[in-house]
Amino acid sequence: MDEPNNADSAGSAPRQLGPIDSITSERANRAWWDAETFDYHAEHGEFLGTATPGGDFVWCPEDLRERDAHLLGDVRGRSVLEIGCGSAPCARWLATQGAEVVAIDLSHRMLGHGLAAMELFDETRVPLVQATAEALPFADASFDIAFSSFGAVPFVADSAGVMAEVTRILVPGGRWVFSVNHPMRWMFPDDPGPDGLTVAIPYFNRTPYSEADSDGTITYVEHHRTIGDRVREIRSAGLILDDIVEPEWPEDLDRVWGQWSPLRGQYFPGTAIFCCTKPDC
Repeated sequence: MDEPNNADSAGSAPRQLGPIDSITSERANRAWWDAETFDYHAEHGEFLGTATPGGDFVWCPEDLRERDAHLLGDVRGRSVLEIGCGSAPCARWLATQGAEVVAIDLSHRMLGHGLAAMELFDETRVPLVQATAEALPFADASFDIAFSSFGAVPFVADSAGVMAEVTRILVPGGRWVFSVNHPMRWMFPDDPGPDGLTVAIPYFNRTPYSEADSDGTITYVEHHRTIGDRVREIRSAGLILDDIVEPEWPEDLDRVWGQWSPLRGQYFPGTAIFCCTKPDC
């Protein structure tokens, strides 16, 4: 699961730079994730299961796990593609459930972290591929299931193109499930405390959130889409939207992850999980 929204702790509005294209987004986010791999896993690796033998499959900071949710259905013997896998704890866990898994990510160092975990625990190697979600390097109808747990979808300029690519590589009747920041979170500062409960940004402002260095070079990008945007992307790709899961914050979960916190979780959802199917014909 990739890092959720990274707006600064003061909750400032996105930089008003206008549209940011696919090439710029890809270049910035690849470099960002390569640079942040070590710190990211030092902070989140235990929760995500990267350092757990056999990995683990966490859908979101609300601690919804695939072993309980079964959003992918029966994976035994099924061909599965993880898109935006990070260090691939989800893919590794699916392999222990009998799935035939392949995983892709933009970041070479994130993939290297996953390979190191598989070597450390002497696990069956899950094939890891460095690639962008906007151009999946697989043949048509190659997979029974595709999924993304906070990976890829918010970080690409052409998320509608991702939906089309997923449709292309799925077999008829195949399943596509992805989790992202809940779109309504865009309105609030990225602050887990009381200051994060006040609307600061228009929901309909689709200006990407970006960070830049002192020379003005963009170093990080996230792209906002509304719930309606996501539904239209899914439908335009020829997929059927089966469900939108909005996990509630568990009463016994006191963990803070960036903007996710028990306080904010009492009032509004932090995650949206879109469950889709490719028609049989």
